[in-house]
Amino acid sequence: MRDRVAFQMWSGYREQLIERHEFYVQQAKTRLLEQFTDAAISKEADRISDESWEARGHSFNPDHDDPADDAEDAYQDGVWRYQLLTELRESVRINIIAGFFHGWEKALRQWLVDEVRHSHHGESLSNQIWSANFDDLNELLESFGWSLKSSPWFASLDACRLVVNVHKHGNGSSLKALNETYPQFLVHPLAGIIAEDSKLTEQKNHEHLQIKMSDLEDFANAITSFWREVPDSVLDRQFLNPPKWFVKAKKRHPKK
Repeated sequence: MRDRVAFQMWSGYREQLIERHEFYVQQAKTRLLEQFTDAAISKEADRISDESWEARGHSFNPDHDDPADDAEDAYQDGVWRYQLLTELRESVRINIIAGFFHGWEKALRQWLVDEVRHSHHGESLSNQIWSANFDDLNELLESFGWSLKSSPWFASLDACRLVVNVHKHGNGSSLKALNETYPQFLVHPLAGIIAEDSKLTEQKNHEHLQIKMSDLEDFANAITSFWREVPDSVLDRQFLNPPKWFVKAKKRHPKK
């Protein structure tokens, strides 16, 4: 009797998933982030400072205005614009990350749902896959015989998930997990001024989330690696120990 395929990743579909992900990342970097280079931000800040200085000159009254004060105020207007643009760049960067992470997560769940529908009717199992958390999905994938968590890129994928959750939800369990497991993504503004201690660590919150361009690249590459390494096919005889949540939902399904 021929072995039945429980899950299959068609090569053409794999390539589509990777192409869609990499297209999103590249286009987002080109069309969005390239507007926020250090040079571009500095140029914009200088322009605002110059415009502010010129505007103040039109209303300058030598009887009671101090040109040094006007110069300082114009300079601060430029500094403020620099800060705003820098914050906007950080926001755009993390929203790009959130976009491709959520895209990966939805694509993974949809693929799993499509595969189980080949052999089971009903919506219970499909609904359970859509509601399963990150750890549940990892448990299912590892039951394929895939050592997912030992992959060299898994830590980047896990960190990406926590970063996105902190960005979305603020302080909470993901912030605590991120601080404990990947503290490099939470940078307290006083970290470079005073010695790091337990109190400083405890004071970290979602506002201290700091993601560099190299982090975006690592996260994006982790998702590409994930799709590259999904097993081509998982036979029924290989899929012997699925997680309890999967088995429970499966029992409510009639087989085709």
